[in-house]
Amino acid sequence: MQMLKVNSYSAKGTKLSSVTLPKTLEEKENLALLAQAIRVYEDRQHPGLAKAKTRAEVLRTKKKLYKQKGTGGARHGSRGAPIFVGGGVAHGPRGIKRVLELPLALKRKALAVAVSLKVKEGQVVSVDALASLKKTKEANKLIEKVFAETKTKRATLVLSEANLGVKKIFRNFGKVRILPYKDINAYDVFFGGVILFDKEIFVTKKVKKETKK
Repeated sequence: MQMLKVNSYSAKGTKLSSVTLPKTLEEKENLALLAQAIRVYEDRQHPGLAKAKTRAEVLRTKKKLYKQKGTGGARHGSRGAPIFVGGGVAHGPRGIKRVLELPLALKRKALAVAVSLKVKEGQVVSVDALASLKKTKEANKLIEKVFAETKTKRATLVLSEANLGVKKIFRNFGKVRILPYKDINAYDVFFGGVILFDKEIFVTKKVKKETKK
Protein backbone atom coordinates (compact mmCIF):
# COMPACT_ATOMS: atom_id res chain seq x y z
CA MET A 1 0.00 0.00 0.00
CA GLN A 2 1.33 3.44 -0.93
CA MET A 3 2.20 5.91 1.79
CA LEU A 4 -0.39 8.61 2.40
CA LYS A 5 0.95 12.05 1.51
CA VAL A 6 -1.04 15.22 2.17
CA ASN A 7 -0.52 18.90 1.46
CA SER A 8 0.94 20.96 4.27
CA TYR A 9 0.29 24.61 5.12
CA SER A 10 1.94 27.08 7.42
CA ALA A 11 -0.19 28.79 10.07
CA LYS A 12 -0.36 31.81 7.75
CA GLY A 13 -1.81 29.77 4.87
CA THR A 14 1.37 29.35 2.83
CA LYS A 15 1.61 26.02 1.03
CA LEU A 16 4.59 23.92 2.15
CA SER A 17 6.03 20.58 1.07
CA SER A 18 3.82 17.50 1.45
CA VAL A 19 3.73 15.47 4.66
CA THR A 20 3.56 11.68 5.01
CA LEU A 21 0.93 10.44 7.44
CA PRO A 22 1.87 7.69 9.93
CA LYS A 23 1.17 4.06 9.00
CA THR A 24 -1.43 3.85 11.78
CA LEU A 25 -3.70 6.00 9.59
CA GLU A 26 -3.21 3.88 6.46
CA GLU A 27 -5.78 1.19 5.69
CA LYS A 28 -7.30 -0.52 2.66
CA GLU A 29 -10.81 0.47 1.63
CA ASN A 30 -13.34 -1.35 3.83
CA LEU A 31 -16.76 0.25 3.43
CA ALA A 32 -18.52 -2.45 5.45
CA LEU A 33 -16.38 -1.74 8.51
CA LEU A 34 -16.75 2.02 8.03
CA ALA A 35 -20.55 1.70 7.83
CA GLN A 36 -20.56 -0.45 10.96
CA ALA A 37 -18.46 2.07 12.90
CA ILE A 38 -20.73 4.94 11.85
CA ARG A 39 -23.85 3.00 12.84
CA VAL A 40 -22.42 2.16 16.27
CA TYR A 41 -21.44 5.81 16.84
CA GLU A 42 -24.87 7.14 15.83
CA ASP A 43 -26.63 4.55 17.99
CA ARG A 44 -24.56 5.49 21.04
CA GLN A 45 -25.40 9.17 20.55
CA HIS A 46 -29.13 8.41 20.81
CA PRO A 47 -30.43 8.42 24.42
CA GLY A 48 -32.89 5.59 23.71
CA LEU A 49 -35.44 6.84 26.26
CA ALA A 50 -38.59 6.13 24.20
CA LYS A 51 -41.18 4.24 26.25
CA ALA A 52 -44.71 3.24 25.22
CA LYS A 53 -47.52 2.31 27.62
CA THR A 54 -48.99 -1.16 27.53
CA ARG A 55 -52.73 -1.86 27.84
CA ALA A 56 -52.21 -2.24 31.59
CA GLU A 57 -50.64 1.23 31.90
CA VAL A 58 -53.01 3.40 29.82
CA LEU A 59 -55.57 5.40 31.78
CA ARG A 60 -58.73 3.86 30.33
CA THR A 61 -61.60 1.86 31.76
CA LYS A 62 -61.01 -1.84 32.17
CA LYS A 63 -64.72 -2.57 31.71
CA LYS A 64 -65.66 -5.00 28.95
CA LEU A 65 -66.69 -3.11 25.80
CA TYR A 66 -69.96 -5.03 25.38
CA LYS A 67 -71.32 -8.43 26.23
CA GLN A 68 -69.62 -11.48 24.85
CA LYS A 69 -72.51 -12.89 22.82
CA GLY A 70 -75.57 -11.75 20.95
CA THR A 71 -74.25 -8.53 19.35
CA GLY A 72 -73.07 -9.99 16.07
CA GLY A 73 -69.75 -8.19 16.53
CA ALA A 74 -66.29 -9.50 17.30
CA ARG A 75 -65.41 -10.38 20.88
CA HIS A 76 -63.62 -7.61 22.79
CA GLY A 77 -62.33 -6.96 26.25
CA SER A 78 -61.51 -3.42 27.44
CA ARG A 79 -60.92 -0.30 25.34
CA GLY A 80 -57.31 -0.36 26.48
CA ALA A 81 -56.51 -3.11 23.98
CA PRO A 82 -53.90 -2.20 21.31
CA ILE A 83 -56.46 -2.41 18.47
CA PHE A 84 -58.35 0.64 19.79
CA VAL A 85 -57.34 4.30 19.39
CA GLY A 86 -56.02 5.45 22.75
CA GLY A 87 -55.27 1.90 23.82
CA GLY A 88 -51.93 0.48 24.86
CA VAL A 89 -49.09 -0.36 22.48
CA ALA A 90 -48.16 -3.97 21.83
CA HIS A 91 -44.42 -4.74 21.82
CA GLY A 92 -43.48 -1.03 21.96
CA PRO A 93 -40.20 0.46 23.25
CA ARG A 94 -39.66 0.04 26.99
CA GLY A 95 -37.11 2.78 27.69
CA ILE A 96 -34.21 0.35 27.86
CA LYS A 97 -31.13 1.53 25.96
CA ARG A 98 -29.64 -1.08 23.66
CA VAL A 99 -25.93 -0.32 23.48
CA LEU A 100 -23.97 -1.39 20.42
CA GLU A 101 -20.27 -2.08 20.87
CA LEU A 102 -17.26 -2.07 18.56
CA PRO A 103 -13.86 -3.44 19.67
CA LEU A 104 -11.09 -0.86 20.03
CA ALA A 105 -9.01 -2.50 17.29
CA LEU A 106 -11.90 -2.17 14.83
CA LYS A 107 -12.51 1.45 15.89
CA ARG A 108 -8.91 2.30 15.06
CA LYS A 109 -9.08 0.40 11.79
CA ALA A 110 -12.31 2.20 10.82
CA LEU A 111 -10.65 5.55 11.60
CA ALA A 112 -7.74 4.64 9.32
CA VAL A 113 -10.19 3.62 6.57
CA ALA A 114 -11.97 6.98 6.84
CA VAL A 115 -8.69 8.93 6.76
CA SER A 116 -7.41 6.94 3.77
CA LEU A 117 -10.62 7.64 1.83
CA LYS A 118 -10.40 11.35 2.66
CA VAL A 119 -6.78 11.49 1.51
CA LYS A 120 -7.77 9.98 -1.85
CA GLU A 121 -10.38 12.74 -2.19
CA GLY A 122 -7.80 15.42 -1.32
CA GLN A 123 -9.71 16.32 1.85
CA VAL A 124 -6.86 15.98 4.37
CA VAL A 125 -4.18 18.61 5.01
CA SER A 126 -1.53 19.23 7.63
CA VAL A 127 -0.97 22.58 9.35
CA ASP A 128 2.42 23.54 10.77
CA ALA A 129 3.18 25.89 13.69
CA LEU A 130 -0.42 26.36 14.86
CA ALA A 131 0.89 27.68 18.17
CA SER A 132 2.11 30.81 16.36
CA LEU A 133 -1.48 31.93 15.67
CA LYS A 134 -2.50 34.76 17.97
CA LYS A 135 -5.49 36.39 16.26
CA THR A 136 -8.80 35.19 14.79
CA LYS A 137 -7.99 37.17 11.64
CA GLU A 138 -4.92 35.01 11.04
CA ALA A 139 -6.92 31.83 11.64
CA ASN A 140 -9.61 33.00 9.22
CA LYS A 141 -6.99 33.56 6.50
CA LEU A 142 -5.75 29.99 6.96
CA ILE A 143 -9.25 28.49 6.86
CA GLU A 144 -10.26 30.47 3.77
CA LYS A 145 -7.07 29.37 2.00
CA VAL A 146 -7.76 25.69 2.76
CA PHE A 147 -11.42 26.03 1.74
CA ALA A 148 -10.37 27.56 -1.59
CA GLU A 149 -7.78 24.85 -2.29
CA THR A 150 -10.02 21.90 -1.33
CA LYS A 151 -13.30 23.41 -2.60
CA THR A 152 -15.13 22.69 0.64
CA LYS A 153 -17.14 24.75 3.12
CA ARG A 154 -16.73 22.70 6.32
CA ALA A 155 -13.66 21.65 8.25
CA THR A 156 -12.57 19.64 11.26
CA LEU A 157 -9.45 20.88 13.03
CA VAL A 158 -7.65 18.07 14.85
CA LEU A 159 -5.28 19.36 17.53
CA SER A 160 -2.39 17.82 19.41
CA GLU A 161 -2.35 17.95 23.21
CA ALA A 162 0.33 20.65 23.09
CA ASN A 163 -1.79 23.01 20.96
CA LEU A 164 -5.25 22.61 22.52
CA GLY A 165 -5.11 26.26 23.59
CA VAL A 166 -5.38 27.31 19.93
CA LYS A 167 -9.05 26.27 19.84
CA LYS A 168 -10.15 29.59 21.37
CA ILE A 169 -8.97 31.35 18.19
CA PHE A 170 -11.10 29.06 15.97
CA ARG A 171 -14.19 28.74 18.16
CA ASN A 172 -16.04 31.63 16.45
CA PHE A 173 -16.00 29.83 13.09
CA GLY A 174 -19.34 28.08 12.70
CA LYS A 175 -18.07 25.86 9.89
CA VAL A 176 -15.02 24.59 11.78
CA ARG A 177 -15.27 21.82 14.36
CA ILE A 178 -12.36 21.46 16.80
CA LEU A 179 -11.36 18.12 18.31
CA PRO A 180 -8.32 16.76 20.16
CA TYR A 181 -6.56 13.98 18.26
CA LYS A 182 -7.24 11.42 21.00
CA ASP A 183 -11.02 11.88 20.58
CA ILE A 184 -11.48 11.63 16.81
CA ASN A 185 -13.26 8.66 15.26
CA ALA A 186 -14.36 7.42 11.84
CA TYR A 187 -17.64 9.36 12.02
CA ASP A 188 -15.88 12.69 12.72
CA VAL A 189 -13.52 12.18 9.80
CA PHE A 190 -16.06 10.87 7.28
CA PHE A 191 -18.59 13.67 7.88
CA GLY A 192 -16.13 16.36 8.95
CA GLY A 193 -15.47 18.08 5.63
CA VAL A 194 -11.79 18.82 5.06
CA ILE A 195 -9.62 17.47 7.89
CA LEU A 196 -6.87 19.79 9.19
CA PHE A 197 -4.32 17.81 11.18
CA ASP A 198 -2.02 19.67 13.54
CA LYS A 199 1.47 18.68 12.36
CA GLU A 200 2.58 18.30 15.99
CA ILE A 201 0.49 15.11 16.14
CA PHE A 202 2.93 13.32 13.85
CA VAL A 203 6.13 14.54 15.51
CA THR A 204 7.79 11.70 17.42
CA LYS A 205 9.59 12.90 20.51
CA LYS A 206 12.95 11.35 21.16
CA VAL A 207 13.57 10.46 24.79
CA LYS A 208 17.18 10.89 25.88
CA LYS A 209 18.58 8.02 27.90
CA GLU A 210 20.35 9.05 31.07
CA THR A 211 23.87 7.72 31.32
CA LYS A 212 24.93 6.43 34.69
CA LYS A 213 28.10 7.93 36.05
